[in-house]
Amino acid sequence: MLTGVTDGIFCCLLGAPPNAVGPLESVESSDGYTFVEVKPGRVLRVKHAGPAPAPTPPPPLSDAAQGDQSGLVRCQRRITVYRNGRLLVENLGRAPRADLLHGQNGSGEPPAALEVELADPAGSDGRSVPGSAGSGSGGRRRRARRPKRTIHIDCEKRITSCKGAQADVVLFFIHGVGGSLAIWKEQLDFFVRLGYEVVAPDLAGHGASSAPQVAAAYTFYALAEDMRAIFKRYAKKRNVLIGHSYGVSFCTFLAHEYPDLVHKVIMINGGGPTALEPSLCSVFNMPTCVLHCLSPCLAWSFLKAGFARQGAKEKQLLKEGNAFNVSSFVLRAMMSGQYWPEGDEVYHAELTVPVLLVHGMHDKFVPVEEDQRMAEILLLAFLKLIDEGSHMVMLECPETVNTLLHEFLLWEPEPSPKALPEPLPAPPEEKK
Repeated sequence: MLTGVTDGIFCCLLGAPPNAVGPLESVESSDGYTFVEVKPGRVLRVKHAGPAPAPTPPPPLSDAAQGDQSGLVRCQRRITVYRNGRLLVENLGRAPRADLLHGQNGSGEPPAALEVELADPAGSDGRSVPGSAGSGSGGRRRRARRPKRTIHIDCEKRITSCKGAQADVVLFFIHGVGGSLAIWKEQLDFFVRLGYEVVAPDLAGHGASSAPQVAAAYTFYALAEDMRAIFKRYAKKRNVLIGHSYGVSFCTFLAHEYPDLVHKVIMINGGGPTALEPSLCSVFNMPTCVLHCLSPCLAWSFLKAGFARQGAKEKQLLKEGNAFNVSSFVLRAMMSGQYWPEGDEVYHAELTVPVLLVHGMHDKFVPVEEDQRMAEILLLAFLKLIDEGSHMVMLECPETVNTLLHEFLLWEPEPSPKALPEPLPAPPEEKK
């Protein structure tokens, strides 16, 4: 801690940020890492691994030629946004939510309609809109207002089992603030052994990626464009996005931008479906040199809040996973750059991709109520709770997390009754 305080004092005196990392050149390393230049001078380290390329299989038959209706889902939904800040989500078709929830933390059919209040019900001028919460129930009842906008979703999606031996499946792992691709070590090793192709980048300023000393390099939009470049470089026909914490927002962004390429999404301790906005009253708003002085305290606080236990094993996991091991400048810029007003409830309700939500019950950063709200908003989603896990559940309970992820990859919905083949007629009886 004394070293951190001393470095912070020199930082204040010299006006230079500590632990500055210069840009790296785009190179292919011998240890399985690739350095991808997403923009001039902006280089990300990427872990890309998988089985050896197999001979090209013959092209699959079309659905009509196969006559196979398995995994075919009709997504029908109407989303109505009212001017008083209310959101009405109506599920018009049969979604395979009951199949997803079978044997998980929940049961039963999803509600036909869900009405929620948006996080920001105020009007564009900042004043409370008449008819919104707080106008009082004792006054005269107002006429129902016309919708501000209505969104209709009507499409068919084929959700199939993603097996490791299939060459068109790629798993993308995206970490959150303060982490690195090292937090996915257990998951990367597990799925590579099963024959999957995996891709895990270091966000800018994290791990071995370049760390620009400009705050604008760490806004949500800048990082999202980085992830878009990585996705377009490695994506195949069926891609699965796995995100943790802040990384879930980038998975949501990619799933919204590429609905035909993103096959499934897994959100681990990602929080609720609300727009991102940096907090004005946060310790991360302090000057960089002050944050550097406090870095040992911040690391200890992260250990207590991010892990269910704080023993020697957890400390070693924190060190090996490089969690919260970024410069003070990058950490401050990352936290202040989390501005994404488009990522609200409506944005998430528009997703038609199946989603697995994993939540560690001891998480002190993300309350379980936020993930429950996310499960309600999403069309094809279910929530799995891990009692012994916390925010870093993939490090604390790797076997449990790996099993859940693998089961979800192999899952496909049961065909609807109309899609079931008709039984063959019985053979005619022989005449004697």
